[in-house]
Amino acid sequence: MNLAFIPPSVQTVALLFASNVFMTFAWYAHLKNLSHRSWFFAATVSWGIAFFEYMLQVPANRAGYGTMTLPQLKILQEVISLTVFVPFVLLYMHQPLKWDYLWAGLCILGAVYFTFRT
Repeated sequence: MNLAFIPPSVQTVALLFASNVFMTFAWYAHLKNLSHRSWFFAATVSWGIAFFEYMLQVPANRAGYGTMTLPQLKILQEVISLTVFVPFVLLYMHQPLKWDYLWAGLCILGAVYFTFRT
């Protein structure tokens, strides 16, 4: 599929966001849904979900690498990961919101600033 009409940075963010939804479910949903099953079964299911993560993450990094540096891609991925993870923790896993999430988020914003400044 040719997505040349979409800027690479937009492609990267959209694909990384979708990739991180799959990643978060692959890594953590089994703690809620498959806790009664063996770890091997949970790992197999997680690998199946992670396949879709990689099918989005690899093209995301390829799209972004031409316009961003590797450290910028990594920091972007971490920010998106936390953007997906916090609602997952609150809404899906039903864990409480803590002030530490805010402080951690501010630290990540500092990392974004220092990584993307020119």
